Amino acid sequence: MALKIQKLDLQSTDISGSKWNEVNAESLDIDNVSLAKTKINNVNMIDMVFNDVNLSGAKIQHANFTYASINSVHLYGTEFHNIVLPIEGEANYQADGQYDPISFKNCDLANAQLRKCNLSNMEIEDCNITGLKINGVLVEDLLKNRT
Repeated sequence: MALKIQKLDLQSTDISGSKWNEVNAESLDIDNVSLAKTKINNVNMIDMVFNDVNLSGAKIQHANFTYASINSVHLYGTEFHNIVLPIEGEANYQADGQYDPISFKNCDLANAQLRKCNLSNMEIEDCNITGLKINGVLVEDLLKNRT
């Protein structure tokens, strides 16, 4: 049975090792929460804010994180498979009409793996990307080959 959440605010809690399966969530705000080693499968999260969240060692597959804000998140060793990451949309526009693409900001992406993910419009800013792989290729190698 799928779980539908209208609004959820999680703050300063540790729910590491939890399992999220078939969850539809709107207006999800997660701040200073540990979800380390959590298994997230078949979830649709709209208007989601992750701020200062520990997702180290999590396994995330078949998830839609469209319109998400991901700031200061620890994703060390996290595995992403078949994920739709944030895309251009209403939540990404500033008051002056300028498009503000969603990005991973100040995140630890070391040793994370992204496989079969829609990465359109994604930006990575001020993140640790040591060992980060996209479809099996080290991002560091991709960046070296750009010059």
